[in-house]
Amino acid sequence: MRRPALLPTLGALAALALATPLAAAPLPFKIDPAHSQVSFTIRHFFSRVPGRFNDFAGTIQLDEKDLSRSSVEATIQAASIFTNNDHRDKDLKSPNFFSVDSFPTLIFKSTKVTPGDGGKLTIDGNLTIHGVTKPVSLQGSFLGAGPVNIEGGYNAGYRAGFEATTTINRKDFGIVWNKTLDQGGTMLGDDVAITIGVEAVRTEPEKAAGLQEGKR
Repeated sequence: MRRPALLPTLGALAALALATPLAAAPLPFKIDPAHSQVSFTIRHFFSRVPGRFNDFAGTIQLDEKDLSRSSVEATIQAASIFTNNDHRDKDLKSPNFFSVDSFPTLIFKSTKVTPGDGGKLTIDGNLTIHGVTKPVSLQGSFLGAGPVNIEGGYNAGYRAGFEATTTINRKDFGIVWNKTLDQGGTMLGDDVAITIGVEAVRTEPEKAAGLQEGKR
């Protein structure tokens, strides 16, 4: 019986599929808070006052060869806000601003990562503050990744570095408190400039971890 001509073609396609390696899935990295920072500045009268959040966590799914397949989710504890002034920090945690008892967390979840030249990234996602979720876009950079072994036998695991910035309008998230000045204008600005620096460590099986986060 004559074999249908289609069979050799199907066989060749199957062999090609088996020979072509499947794209590896992005690998999970845990943000190392001891070597990362989430900071901000906002106008106060004529200057800009800095602040930061001290308690945050997150996971990055990283594909080093195709950054567009990467993603990030992070959670910040609102009550960890710190501006080096106890009275101001108490006010920021109050219903005047973050209402931390009602809205204890800030959450960012990426929806798209667009690579640019030289490790540059545009990270689009949804940011939740004060119970309000809005789309935001961060301009960032992938600073590199690799194994970290330090003289003396210390194994810091496989680490990656990132940085990103964005500016949001606090009123978009329902944080509207302000004071009007007698001479015109307001005490506080509406725009908040955010700067993020991240060092993350790749999640390994427990038996191979050897990671000592925050010790160096």
